[in-house]
Amino acid sequence: MGENATASAKRTRANAGGLKIERVWTKDGVHPYDEITWERRDVVMTNWRDGSINFEQRGVEFPEFWSVNATNIVTTKYFRGAVGTPEREWSLKQLVDRVVKTYRAAGEKYGYFATPADADVFEHELTWMLVHQVFSFNSPVWFNVGTPSPQQVSACFILSVDDSVDSIMDWYKEEGLIFKGGSGSGVNLSRIRASRELLSSGGTASGPVSFMRGADASAGTIKSGGATRRAAKMVILDVDHPDIEEFIATKAREEDKIRALRDAGFDMDLGGRDIVSVQYQNANNSVRVSDQFMDAVENGKPFELLGRLDGRVIDTVDAKDLFRKLAQAAWECADPGIQYDDTINDWHTCSETGRITASNPCSEYLHLDDTSCNLASLNLMKFLGDDGSFDIARFVKSVEFVITAMDISISFADFPTQKITENTRAYRQLGIGYANLGALLMASGLPYDSEAGRQLSAAITALMTGAAYRRSAELAGVVGAYDGYARNATPHQRVMRKHAEAADALKPQGPVATLVAKEAQKQWKAGNALGEKQGWRNSQASVLAPTGTIGFMMDCDTTGVEPDLALVKFKKLVGGGSMQIVNQTVPRALRNLGYQEEQVEAITEFIGENGHVVDAPGLKPEHYAVFDCAMGERAIAPMGHVLMMAAVQPFISGAISKTVNMPETATVEEVEQMYFDGWRLGLKALAIYRDNCKVGQPLSVAKKEAPAAPAAAVAPVSAPVVEKVIEYRPVRKRLPKKRPSQTVSFTVGEAEGYLTASSYPDDGLGEVFLKLGKQGSTLAGVMDAFSIAVSVALQYGVPLQTYVEKFMNMKFEPAGMTDDPDIRLSNSVMDYIFRRLALDFLPYEQRAELGVFTAAERAARLRAEEEGVEYIPPAPAPVSADAPAAPVPAARIGSSTEVLESITGRVSDAPLCYTCGTKMRPAGSCYVCEGCGSTSGCS
Repeated sequence: MGENATASAKRTRANAGGLKIERVWTKDGVHPYDEITWERRDVVMTNWRDGSINFEQRGVEFPEFWSVNATNIVTTKYFRGAVGTPEREWSLKQLVDRVVKTYRAAGEKYGYFATPADADVFEHELTWMLVHQVFSFNSPVWFNVGTPSPQQVSACFILSVDDSVDSIMDWYKEEGLIFKGGSGSGVNLSRIRASRELLSSGGTASGPVSFMRGADASAGTIKSGGATRRAAKMVILDVDHPDIEEFIATKAREEDKIRALRDAGFDMDLGGRDIVSVQYQNANNSVRVSDQFMDAVENGKPFELLGRLDGRVIDTVDAKDLFRKLAQAAWECADPGIQYDDTINDWHTCSETGRITASNPCSEYLHLDDTSCNLASLNLMKFLGDDGSFDIARFVKSVEFVITAMDISISFADFPTQKITENTRAYRQLGIGYANLGALLMASGLPYDSEAGRQLSAAITALMTGAAYRRSAELAGVVGAYDGYARNATPHQRVMRKHAEAADALKPQGPVATLVAKEAQKQWKAGNALGEKQGWRNSQASVLAPTGTIGFMMDCDTTGVEPDLALVKFKKLVGGGSMQIVNQTVPRALRNLGYQEEQVEAITEFIGENGHVVDAPGLKPEHYAVFDCAMGERAIAPMGHVLMMAAVQPFISGAISKTVNMPETATVEEVEQMYFDGWRLGLKALAIYRDNCKVGQPLSVAKKEAPAAPAAAVAPVSAPVVEKVIEYRPVRKRLPKKRPSQTVSFTVGEAEGYLTASSYPDDGLGEVFLKLGKQGSTLAGVMDAFSIAVSVALQYGVPLQTYVEKFMNMKFEPAGMTDDPDIRLSNSVMDYIFRRLALDFLPYEQRAELGVFTAAERAARLRAEEEGVEYIPPAPAPVSADAPAAPVPAARIGSSTEVLESITGRVSDAPLCYTCGTKMRPAGSCYVCEGCGSTSGCS
């Protein structure tokens, strides 16, 4: 698969004078920077544990229209150079110039441009598009291009491993090098002989699952080493491998271990000290199924498992039973996912070189072994006009610019191994994609789960990939086809015709979709005609990636192919602080649907208060579906996500990074059906996640019901209080029927709950109610009983300070990080609750004796100590008996996921960010943090 010796000469012969570049976004004689109003900002990031500053760079320069979030993430993630040194980048101009000028220089070096003037236009157009957030390269480009570091541009890698110890050790090493650079990789282990096969020495083989342990431990260690983001990996096994049942059960069995260890008192939180004893947690697992297997499942036939050494039948199993085990495991812990081997290879442009056996961690990059793919994503909202039109001409030209730049990068890029270097340069895989599809559909007044929405999405995707391959064919005429094209001309042309036929079969609804589909058909026809004459520059052109961190860089409301997460979002403010706002897509959609401005304001205000549109004043019920989201009151049904994937899949070279969320009540049979429907609908890969199925995940509802240990610890504590009340026979002072109260939602470790505290009119705590766990669960019952006991005791005169002294620092699980800025870490739920009550109801002097302070008080005390002066606490503000319940401060909400939960009362299974502690939000098949831009493995 390596680059042949005549590649350079072939490129020279193919050069037809270089590309002529036309202006699209820029003006002749005006630099893109001169059209923008720039402003200076301060970026200060605080530590979630104690409020201390963990990053500070003041005076950074960004366009005025960039959000605070985008500014913070680009400054902390992408600016190079040590903070505080002259070498540190401080302006977006420096970052964009570092990348764009490198691309321009390489384009001139390798003969992409006809004249220096064309190179100038290319540089200006790329600059304009980046600073105006029209598109973004994947993160490794921003990390590495134009720096002294290796010029790594790819985020996605596929490795290979053969049936030998040397090859397995190479796999460990290569994977580690990729993780070190912050990228992810995938590998198919099906060449490794099964545990039921013999070694040459006569012993029995270990099997692929055993070797997964070593790779998993390596990934976990490198993840903990503080790289750009945690290690991301995919492990795949073919369905006909004799060890397939063990592979399927691997992670589900480990989840059982987590339950048992946690219930025994071990720290099994994500990132906990004891979670490292659990194996296989650093990889996504997928089973590669064939059409033969799926037919056997459908018809209830037996299925043969084949040896790796000689292909002989090792075992025969019931296909339907094996498929049920696959669905059962996915239902229990979300792993393994499924990949449809024959569909993948039916759309393979390079089948003469070899089969596609694996994918990257998120399953969007599918190609040859030992290759890589660099990604870039377009912001679709930048092409949506105020009148609902789609700017087709600019979209096509933008695709041309991006594809040209991405291909240039392969010419100068560095890669972690020699094999990947040779193969990537020989096949030049690209992954153009998009973000903000969900926002575009909503703004256009189209439900995500509708045929009209799917057809517009399919048409846009067809146009993007069609224009990309047409540009690739033009590049082949200038700098030559990819080196592997001659060998693969027949399969490549066949796949191009399949894409074109799918575009011709589009059935658009509405004038916008019709125009987009018509242009897509035109692009495919022109591109195929040109490609059949002179070949294509790239064996792959498009994928749909999660667009995690770069989605924030472009200020996108939605990631990849996803719908909107929710109708409300979290927004950071200039100068600090945050606020909850209704997505700006909502009023735009309402106007497109014909609502008057007064109606738009009323509906938007309702959404801001309730988080959904049901019963919004003046909103027609037939328009509710336009505002359906991934979470909340009107969540899109799982099949709606699958149908959207099926609509766009025929127009993607690779596949789609997306996890289909299913409700907790979903059955194993529904998972089976979902995996079957994915096969019938022509998907290449599919993964599901059933709410609360992973006990090792923080903040999951299921885990709140499980721990019996905390409940047992709480019950005896109330008994002495009751005995004390009986013994001294004090007079009970009951609360009046109408009394002031406040409710605080809280999270401690994996447990989420609500604390309602009511006080006497003359101020003083008199009643406490705790909700922890589902209604009807044992833990919820114990909490109710405990609340009543404490409340009665308070009314009989037991001082709150006594409770705080007794329960503060009590240790039991769940424990750990909280979402309260005043109490960042807690030893237990009891520890948190009574610290919170102390902060809310005890005077400063009593709290000072106990060592309980707010974050502001701790900061002020520290400043006073540094300045050598005495700290004087502020006088408490008078509290009115009729004052409304105190709302949870905006600062306690750190992400859009938490905003939604604060309104709906539902809990997302999203993990907490390893870097800043903010609750992450879904982005494709991984998660991304709105606080600092960190991802769980995807660019």
